Amino acid sequence: MKGIADTGFVVAFASREDRHHEWAVDVAKGITEPLLTCEAVLAESAFHLRSVARVLSLVDDDMLLLAFDCNRNLDRLAELADRYQDREPDFADLCLIRMSELFPRHTVITTDENDFRVYRRNKREPITLLCPPRAS
Repeated sequence: MKGIADTGFVVAFASREDRHHEWAVDVAKGITEPLLTCEAVLAESAFHLRSVARVLSLVDDDMLLLAFDCNRNLDRLAELADRYQDREPDFADLCLIRMSELFPRHTVITTDENDFRVYRRNKREPITLLCPPRAS
């Protein structure tokens, strides 16, 4: 699977206490190459998990691969921030929207379905998502 990892997925995978842990582990079993991500996701994940070491181990184990350069994308990130200001996106979300434009064959793996169903890449295209099943 070609994927882009969001914070919710990383935290769910790394924390047995997370309500989406089993889903994240099942998703991880299907990973055949590192999931792309950005530094903002690593920072958020380390904060939520209270462990930089745990997050860095996912990079070291080749589950995650840093594949985004903020400096090269600042103008587009600013456009996205302006476009979605009413949703108050965090920086990681903006980076992932941009990554979905740069890597259009990659699925964004997230627990944040509500926001990512609204976000669009290239202004009008829905972002391909993999989310936990909705509770019935």
